[in-house]
Amino acid sequence: MDHLPLHDTPMLVSAINFLLRDEEFDNLDQICYHFNVDREELEKRLSAAGYSYSTEHKRFW
Repeated sequence: MDHLPLHDTPMLVSAINFLLRDEEFDNLDQICYHFNVDREELEKRLSAAGYSYSTEHKRFW
């Protein structure tokens, strides 16, 4: 994957959860760094859509 689908919230959540589950990323910070995305802004956007990040489970719900 060479970019995150930032303009499609359901696809973005799916992509991030996939990267955390199946790829070489251990946490959300690594994904944000790799794709040059501000973590705080990303979490705000997804929170506004009803999603929250679980550090324990390494995924958005």
